[in-house]
Amino acid sequence: MPDQQLVPDWLSNPDVVLLRDVATAVLHLAAVDHLDSFTLPYPAGTQRALDALVLQCLRNGAKPPAGVPEMMRWARARPLGSWPLDRLPSDLFDTADRLIDEDSGEPSQLCHELAVRGYGDSTGRQYDRLVIHEALRACRAMSSPESYTAFRRLLVNQPVLTEADWAEVSTDLFLDPVRFLVEEIYAPVPLGFRRDGAYLCCHRCLTLLHPVSDTEWWCERDQCRHQGPPPQGRQLVASEVGELRQLRKPLRQFVTGPGRAEVFLEGELRALGLTVEMWPGFDAYDLRITFPDGHVWAVDVKDWAHPAFLGRAATAVRPEPPYDEACWVVPAFRVRARRDYLATYAKERGAGAAGLRLLTDDQLKRAARLRLSGEHGPDASIAPPHTMPPHTVPLAREQGGAGTASSRSGKETAATDGAGRKGADHA
Repeated sequence: MPDQQLVPDWLSNPDVVLLRDVATAVLHLAAVDHLDSFTLPYPAGTQRALDALVLQCLRNGAKPPAGVPEMMRWARARPLGSWPLDRLPSDLFDTADRLIDEDSGEPSQLCHELAVRGYGDSTGRQYDRLVIHEALRACRAMSSPESYTAFRRLLVNQPVLTEADWAEVSTDLFLDPVRFLVEEIYAPVPLGFRRDGAYLCCHRCLTLLHPVSDTEWWCERDQCRHQGPPPQGRQLVASEVGELRQLRKPLRQFVTGPGRAEVFLEGELRALGLTVEMWPGFDAYDLRITFPDGHVWAVDVKDWAHPAFLGRAATAVRPEPPYDEACWVVPAFRVRARRDYLATYAKERGAGAAGLRLLTDDQLKRAARLRLSGEHGPDASIAPPHTMPPHTVPLAREQGGAGTASSRSGKETAATDGAGRKGADHA
């Protein structure tokens, strides 16, 4: 076995570290609410990122950015692969990877992943985790998983609330344990979202669209933009809806966005005749899918822009509530946009993931249809094949036997799965 210490780690690559610093600087500057009151000097981290970028450009004989404003222009106009960074892995970024969205000027999801998941928690990422943690704590204290599920559905299905919506939410008894959070996480909508006295919601993801010209709107969700111009949903006339509230941005980005993919998948699986429980066991995983014969799948939905970061984050799905098979799922548009997505995930997935497969939502639905039709081969399975005995007894029919896949502990499953499966994740 080769010495693992001799294998370079791309996360420690100096140019990747530099880009993470720039991404962090972009997010810090984007968080400044009142630029008219902003005064120099720039935050120390922003200046350090600029200094490091300038030094690397000079070392490579390239013209560096003249200051922070030009560095921000680079972040918006230049794909990361074209930055004059000669130590950057050639296949890490593609031509669409930028730190700032060209159309809106907003930080891209990749920017958040570089700064948040690859470098350390930003204030926004800490905020959304704190909210979810507090919701879990409050609902557990009241022994009310129904309240937690209602809270998650609120964040996914109602990121924007009119005064009438707010009155309805305020009287929902299921939300009583998290009332203190609901009142904090919805904030008044800035006037910048309004055009001609009205606001417009995206029909797909339900968040407010950003007006970017006299006639065009921009959706902050990657999946919507990938599918084309955002379909126009609710039009909210300011004089009619009263005070408009929306979820704070970290929650829209890290909870509402991925949550839309989760509920879409829930609906499609229910339409196949499957029983689906959302966020079971106080959010142990996203979907618990039960087949008519009692066989159970556990699924976590992930919607990350860069597969390498997703692979590095991969961990085995928690064993409770129990299940027969488990996997992670990514929206199919991510793979259509980046053909090496599944292969890159598999390459970066660590041993702690216990061979966890990543499927697209389309692949998951196909496997479910095959299993419903009576197929029990590898195409109707979501787990690495070697982890499933040929005739696994479903959970609902299990009588406490110790030899079935569903009765194994999480530790036993992890030990068995450790061998992984290379080719299956590329399907």
